[in-house]
Amino acid sequence: MAKHEDALIVIELSRWFDEMGLPEALKEVMADNFDVGDGSVESDAVRKVLRFGETIGSLVKHRVLDWDLISDLYWFEGWWKRVEKFALYERQETGEPRIYEHFEAIATRPIA
Repeated sequence: MAKHEDALIVIELSRWFDEMGLPEALKEVMADNFDVGDGSVESDAVRKVLRFGETIGSLVKHRVLDWDLISDLYWFEGWWKRVEKFALYERQETGEPRIYEHFEAIATRPIA
């Protein structure tokens, strides 16, 4: 159940969402002509989406932020599908399987 504190966090996240240019990044990532290829191409837009998703995922994992509230506001499943290859490529290249694990967890989490 969301608490008053969750609402305050959501307001701050909304500000950060705009300040980091996530609306423009999502426009690029969600465009019909967006080509993920094998995930090896560098993209600022993808990095922004991954960073935001990972931050939200970490907050949800540590119960700082209510999952039901935040999942009503953002479409993590759809975003993840568009950037997943980039995350998996980075895991492979670095040998670090935990990269973006929190974003993946909330994107693939069943809706209650």
